[in-house]
Amino acid sequence: MYRFLLTRQWLILALIALVLIPTMVELGFWQLHRHEHKVAQNALISQNLKAKPVPVAGLTSPGHVVPRSDYWRAVTATGTYDEQHEVVVRRRTATDGSIGVHVLIPFDLRGGGTVMINRGWVPSASDQHAFPDVPAVPKGEVTVTGRLKADETTGASGIKDISDLPDRQVMLINSAQQAKLLARPVLGGYIEQTGPEPKDDSPELIEAPDDSSIGPHMAYAVQWWLFAGGVPVGYVVLARREKRDRLAAAAEAATRADAAEPEPTKA
Repeated sequence: MYRFLLTRQWLILALIALVLIPTMVELGFWQLHRHEHKVAQNALISQNLKAKPVPVAGLTSPGHVVPRSDYWRAVTATGTYDEQHEVVVRRRTATDGSIGVHVLIPFDLRGGGTVMINRGWVPSASDQHAFPDVPAVPKGEVTVTGRLKADETTGASGIKDISDLPDRQVMLINSAQQAKLLARPVLGGYIEQTGPEPKDDSPELIEAPDDSSIGPHMAYAVQWWLFAGGVPVGYVVLARREKRDRLAAAAEAATRADAAEPEPTKA
C-alpha cells in the first residue's frame, strides 16, 4: 500500500525532508549559541559597570587592543582636554533616534599620555561640511569617569571609513587613526564619558548598555527544533493521507466497475 513512496514525487519529498531536518536542527543550535553569548555579555556588562573604577592607564596603553573582558569597564582619567584637536564622529544616534554626531576629544593625562574621550551626542550642523555647535569643555585639570571601549573598525562595526571628509570629521572612533592626526601616541580604545555631567545636558551622554534583555534567541531555538521534529511527522501524515486517498479511489473505481457490469440474462 505504500509502494507510492518509491515514485519520483515522493522520493523528492523525502529528500527535501532529509535536508530540512538537520538544517533546522543546526539553526536551532545557532540561536542557542546566540542566546548563550547574550547571557554571557549581559553578565560581563553588569560586572564591569559595577566594578570599582580604575585609572584608564592601568588597563590600556598605546597600540593596545582592548580585550572583550575589559569592555565597558568603569575607568577614570585625570588631566586636561585638548579642545584644539576635538573632532566629531558622523552618523551617530541620540537616545530618541535622532541622527547627529558624537564629540571625540583628546584628553592629556596627568603624568603623560593621551586618551580619546567620547563626550556624547550633539545635533549635526545644517551644512554637513560645517563643524557643529559643540559646548566648550571645562578648563584646567579635571577628572573624567566613563566606560572603556575598544577601537571601532569597519569589520566590527560595519561602518565604512570614508577618507575624504571635511576637516575635523571622522567616521570611526579609532585610537590609531587619532594618533596619526595628533602625531603623538594615544592609548588604545577610548572612554565613553559618564561624568562629570555636562551643563544643559549637552553633549548628551551615551546611555549605559542594556544588561537585562536576553532577546528572543532561546524561543527561536526551540521553534526551529519544533519545526525539525514536525518535518517527519508531517511526512508520515501526508503519506497516510495519500494511502487513504488511494484506497478510497480504488474502492470507488471497483464500485463503478461493478455497477457497469451487465446483469446476467434469465433463461
